[in-house]
Amino acid sequence: MAAGLKLPIGYLDKAIAGALALIIGVASLLAGTVDLLKDSMRLARGLGRYMSAEWRQFSAQWQQSSIESGRARIEWVSRSNIPARLDRLPWVNSVHTLLVIALGATWILDGFEVSLAFVLSPVLLESRVLHFDLEQAGLAGTIYLIGVAGGALMFGWLTDRFGRKTLFMWTLSVYFVATACLAVAVDFKLFALCRFLAGLGIGGEYAAINSTIQELIPARVRGRWDLIINGSFWIGAALGGASLIVLLDPNIIGPNFGISLFGTDIVGRELGWRIAVFIGALFALMMLGMRVWIPESPRWLMAQNRFAEANAIVERFERAAGCPLPLDLPAVPLPGKADMGLRDIWHDYRERILVAGSMMAAQAFFYNGIFFTFALVLRDFYGVHAEQVGWYLLAFAGGNFAGPLMLGSRFDTIGRRWMISFTYATSGALLALTGWLFALKAITDVGLTIAWTMTFFVASAAASAAYLTAGETFPQQIRARAIALFVAIGAFFGGLSPWYFSHLIETRAGVFQGYLVAAVMMMVAAGIAWAWGVDAEGKSLEVSGGTATEPRGTIIAV
Repeated sequence: MAAGLKLPIGYLDKAIAGALALIIGVASLLAGTVDLLKDSMRLARGLGRYMSAEWRQFSAQWQQSSIESGRARIEWVSRSNIPARLDRLPWVNSVHTLLVIALGATWILDGFEVSLAFVLSPVLLESRVLHFDLEQAGLAGTIYLIGVAGGALMFGWLTDRFGRKTLFMWTLSVYFVATACLAVAVDFKLFALCRFLAGLGIGGEYAAINSTIQELIPARVRGRWDLIINGSFWIGAALGGASLIVLLDPNIIGPNFGISLFGTDIVGRELGWRIAVFIGALFALMMLGMRVWIPESPRWLMAQNRFAEANAIVERFERAAGCPLPLDLPAVPLPGKADMGLRDIWHDYRERILVAGSMMAAQAFFYNGIFFTFALVLRDFYGVHAEQVGWYLLAFAGGNFAGPLMLGSRFDTIGRRWMISFTYATSGALLALTGWLFALKAITDVGLTIAWTMTFFVASAAASAAYLTAGETFPQQIRARAIALFVAIGAFFGGLSPWYFSHLIETRAGVFQGYLVAAVMMMVAAGIAWAWGVDAEGKSLEVSGGTATEPRGTIIAV
């Protein structure tokens, strides 16, 4: 077998059958007989089944051969110690800290973007440039979430197919361009398009970044750091709130200060929020530069049979950590077939799908229902002006980030199922209590903000755990697609939530009703997680996610 040969196992039979079907089909059409065409297609399918059987037999024989590639000899046997070598690494600043900063910044960007959109709802309604009505303000948020869902599904598949690094560079580039264009939008159509494209980029980021982080962070601290990174969304939210405090202040950017954009005067607060959006675009550009230094995931490379590259990356990590490779590291089975159909996934992982799906749907409905109406509740029921909302958001965001920061390590020590069930059930109960006090007019704007902060201190850890669960409980070859699927489910319920709450926000009783629905969803998700959740704490991804069908191989350094 030639060195470096890569054969598309599972695809050649389809290609041969397709070519035969095409040739015979063309001949049938030229003959002009429908019966001959039907017979030809049956023949092509029969040839396809025959070739598929022959190709599988050849593949099994070929996998026993060896490939000479660079500095390593790759043997097609059953196990590899590369996952164990990744998990036993100490925390390495040049590897793990860079990873957290360069990739975790995605959630800071998302929080910055979303906080601007939510807090700006009253500002957009008063805009003399965009001329938004209440329906368009809500629709803009829904369009963003539609983009998140579409981006997750599209880029999630591409991430499993073409690699983590390739996709997390592209997705951030899409976000950068869309956000820069959003800063100069002068009508609803352009504004909505930019929001959709920004969501497309962020949705792709969720799949590419979560899978990369989980595959590179050591198993013993994976829960803690995954929650903290996802919780950093609220650092971005706080930055967005703080920037609006400054940029919406008429003493800083007055009503007579502005620029002309496409023949339209942009002055005062209209200019302020656009500057804030453009700052987000510049931050994304800076993160693109940092990501150049992030390597491809060795686990993904192994799934593509690129063992020499995976080994070289792990060796680089080990040199940075100063850890020589011991000889007794456990070897784990590698992922099986690269393609798994929906039927295979549902058959093998239906309980895990139920757990991750219920968690993602509940937290998305819960969060977006409250956060999308955050500024409107303060304005309509407490008379809080738009330029003051940022102060309330700072406290709210602080509680949200403190939750994963303080509770994250418990997901590695106490365990996943215990902590997921606790955080989901507790946050549901706290929101129900908050809604009841709000409906009775027994709580002020400051008291409501404190109640929100306490509720989301717990709920933020719960929501972050949903992304952790979506990745670590599914096998390597479908991890990014699994994350993408559940992000899309979350985006659907997250998009449904603002629409639902927009019909309730006119009265306190209506808001209480919405809070109760969100609370019940969180409690149901807590029960499902307790019943069928996976105890993934401290376990290799290959163990927590399971390995599919037949083993693939290992690498033996020489």
